Parts: sequence; C-alpha cells; structure tokens
Amino acid sequence: MTFVVGYSPHKDDQGAIELACQLARSDKGSLYAVTVVPQGWPTVVAGDTDREFEQWATAEGEASAAESARALAAYPDVPSESGWTTGRSVPQAILDTADRHQARLIVVGSGENVPSGQIAVTSKTDRLLHSSQLPVAIAPRGYRAGPRARVARVTVAFRGDDATWSLLERVAEIAHRASATVRVVTFAIRGRHMIQAGVGPAEDLVLERWREQADAEQAKAADRLRNVGFGEDQIECVVAVGRSWGGAVDALEWDRGDLLVLGSSSTHRLAAVFLGSSAAKILRNSPVPVIVVP
Repeated sequence: MTFVVGYSPHKDDQGAIELACQLARSDKGSLYAVTVVPQGWPTVVAGDTDREFEQWATAEGEASAAESARALAAYPDVPSESGWTTGRSVPQAILDTADRHQARLIVVGSGENVPSGQIAVTSKTDRLLHSSQLPVAIAPRGYRAGPRARVARVTVAFRGDDATWSLLERVAEIAHRASATVRVVTFAIRGRHMIQAGVGPAEDLVLERWREQADAEQAKAADRLRNVGFGEDQIECVVAVGRSWGGAVDALEWDRGDLLVLGSSSTHRLAAVFLGSSAAKILRNSPVPVIVVP
C-alpha cells in the first residue's frame, strides 16, 4: 500500500511525517511525501515576471522535496520518496498526486491554532475532506509516534447504522493488516438541560434504555469481528458517556499506538469524505491520530 503525505515546508511540526511512517510501517507500505507550490496562471506570451515565478516555484519545490527527504531519512525502515508538484488548489494537487501513485490513504497534519496534542482541521484539510474519495488521516499537532512505532489498537466510532457497519469492515481490514486490536466505541452525550430542569432520573432512564440498545448493537459488532478472525482478547466494546463530546472522548483511556477511525456522514454525497456534526466534534477532541473514511 502506498501512502501520500502532504508535506508543509518551513514548519517545525513533523506530525504528518511521524504518522505516515507509523501507518506505513504497520501496513508494510511505502510513502510518497509531496509539497504543493503555487502554479502561475497561463498567459499567451510568457514575460519576465512569469519566468521568474516559474524559477522561484522550481527552486521552492526542489528545496521542499529535499527537506522532506531529510525528514524521512530518520525512518530508514520505511520505503519512501519525496517530490513536489504545482497547483492552484493544494487539496486538488494532493488528490491528483494520490491518484498518480495509486495511493490508498492520504496523511496530513494539523493547523497551528491549537495546543500540541490536539487536532485542528485547516481550511485546506477541510476542502480535502470534502473532495476525497480516499481515507484521510490527520495527525494531532506535534504528534510524535517514535522511531519504530506501530499501530497497536484501532478504535472505531460505532453508531450501529448502515454506515458504521460498513465502517466496521474497513476497520477490521486496517487492524488485520497492522496486527492490531479493535475497540468498538459508542459515544453518548447527556443533555445539560435535563439536569437544569430537575429531571435527572428521567434522563438516567432514557440513557439506560439507550445503553441497552447500544450494548446489543456492540455485541453484534463483536460477533462480526470474531467471524473475520479476531479473538476475544482482540476485541473491546465500550460506551463512552459525557456531558460534552470532549467529555465523552476523555472518558476513554488512550495509549500510544492508538488510532481512531471515524466514518463520514451517512448522507454524504457520492463517495466523498464528508464529516457529519458528531464526527467533526469527536475529531476535534481526539487526543490520537484520526482516519476519516468514506
């Protein structure tokens, strides 16, 4: 499997490279790191300014490719190449690169407007998520996996609907290829307005009945995983409850080597990756790398 990682030069954050190497190592795959530099607008007659811009773009691209190659040299166990391309749209240029290399996954980093360890979806990544027909992996800011790190456990956000049953199949494939365990998690948010209205017991009853349904769906998910080769010690089912999405995510224990997989909205258009509101909130609160799949 080939992974394409979008490389941003002149940044201290190497989280995307770290995550891409971890994923490739776990999957016995290879990497292609690409930097996108601006593309000039076509003109009938190229003037000095156009030629100077092309020269600048070439120099910038070659320097960026060399920079990413140096970063990847720290991971000699992962086969990798570096390159650059031009484009007026960074997301589209990355998608075109992924298509040329027949990649099965795209890896990007987080924006700089969050503390280290958190995920921030930049405007470019947001456009990529809305356009991609491939899974997109996002590294938390400042992510450090370690020189020989592999994926140890894959957590799937599971709702029990048709979309997440399909997602479970993708997660099983990811975990099998990485020799990782699977954790099936259903998230629940308790409504603050119920407490303020003084109807806590009623809320508890609703939550209890909902949890019974969630447990039943998770039991089916565990059966599905057993049927495709996972042992009892490789499957975990959890219901995570919180007063907010952040609280629900924090209710879980997270370890090094964890990976969270989210599905796109069940009403997404075509095969594009499109985050529904709940998935987007889980993504923003995740302390571990996230893969969003169509």
